[in-house]
Amino acid sequence: MDAAAPPPEKQSKENLVGTNAKGFSVCGWFLISLAFLLVLVTFPVSIWMCLKIVKEYERAVVFRLGRIQTRKAKGPGLILVLPCTDVFVRVDLRTVTCNIPPQEILTRDSVTTQVDGVVYYRIHSAISAVANVTDVHQATFLLAQTTLRNVLGTQTLSQILAGREDIARNIQAMLRDATEAWGILVARVEIKDVRIPVQLQRSMAAEAEATREARARVVAAEGEMNASQALRSASVVLCQSPVALQLRFLQTLNSVAAEKNSTIVFPLPLNMLDGLSRHRPEAV
Repeated sequence: MDAAAPPPEKQSKENLVGTNAKGFSVCGWFLISLAFLLVLVTFPVSIWMCLKIVKEYERAVVFRLGRIQTRKAKGPGLILVLPCTDVFVRVDLRTVTCNIPPQEILTRDSVTTQVDGVVYYRIHSAISAVANVTDVHQATFLLAQTTLRNVLGTQTLSQILAGREDIARNIQAMLRDATEAWGILVARVEIKDVRIPVQLQRSMAAEAEATREARARVVAAEGEMNASQALRSASVVLCQSPVALQLRFLQTLNSVAAEKNSTIVFPLPLNMLDGLSRHRPEAV
């Protein structure tokens, strides 16, 4: 290995943004001077071709003889572009919505599911977005697809269904680290829908229904137990207080009389029946 060669990290950083500190050669300065002279000779016709309008949400990256003119993108407003030597690229800084189509994913517990999502990002460095990647939007879209599959492939189905927000934050952090060199700022990641097989949906629905029925039976049993305890307490009170029993009897008669009944049955105490049986003459 050559000891004079710079480290790989330094090489990658130098090759990312092509803003070189070196100036133009003599031939380059001659061509630039010739372009300025051409603008002056053909003025004012040439000025309409050289002046470009950059909108508020745009920035312009100007290449002069193949080099980025300044370390900062130009705009918004009017910029001057020399003919034959300058080429400029418009970059939109507005937030972009990237829809991730449904991805077929095999979860960690061997369940095949389809998950789709959406990524919100914007370009914060126009020079990096132009100089460091061929198509920044296509690269971000493909990276979002790959990251979504890789992250969800390490989760179980229950973790995916219950932890969408945490998974989205993890994907956002991974995308931020990967797209920082491209001048991209990932603002938000959302998982829209998780589609599971129909057979699994039916089994989950049956399990949920069985759980609900079990809970309903438990609640009904608790209600019956409470009611029986209340009846037991009431019977104890009535047995200890004959007056209370008589009042309850009168209240029952009042409730029965309120209805339009043709027959009312009056229960008689058993002790009265015993007294009548004692006074009955015996058969000869």
